[in-house]
Amino acid sequence: MFVQQTQAVRERLADSGREERVMLAHGLRGSAGGVGAFAVAEAAAAVERNPQEKSTVTALLKRIDEMHDFVASISR
Repeated sequence: MFVQQTQAVRERLADSGREERVMLAHGLRGSAGGVGAFAVAEAAAAVERNPQEKSTVTALLKRIDEMHDFVASISR
């Protein structure tokens, strides 16, 4: 379920406005912390604090991709 959430956030993040970006980041931060994906949670918190900062969004997308790669590697 968390992987599906991250994929949905990844798809919506770039095209979202400030308020939606904060909402997406907030929800993801909580879920990521709950499953132990702390790098994703920290990156989401940075987007939540600075939703218009491109570097924070880029960092979150990178962390999501890394998490997807990790899940794929242990699912083989």
